[in-house]
Amino acid sequence: MARTAVVAGTASATVGAVNRRQAGKQQAAYEQQQANQAAMESQAQLAQMQAEMEALKAQQAAPQAPAAAPPPPPPAPPAAGGSDVIGELKKLAEMKQAGLLTDDEFATAKAKLLG
Repeated sequence: MARTAVVAGTASATVGAVNRRQAGKQQAAYEQQQANQAAMESQAQLAQMQAEMEALKAQQAAPQAPAAAPPPPPPAPPAAGGSDVIGELKKLAEMKQAGLLTDDEFATAKAKLLG
């Protein structure tokens, strides 16, 4: 009878250890997936900002045609506060630090955001 209790206890401990190990692996895989998704979103945002900056640079370099219609006004900032403006300013600052924007380009984009 004591032998059966020892075997049962050992089996129970082994199952518990296996379950904990599997749970740890699942948690690590989930965290890795979240990190990968965040990195992909950051890369997508950076690519979009770079495309916008290239478009701005091309627009500045192109001669202004007098008959061309003016570009549409930028979207109005949200009425709830300046959180979107703050986020855009942070993005501009990151682009400037990365060397994607000159001081003049940064100042121009900042002035547009602040109105």
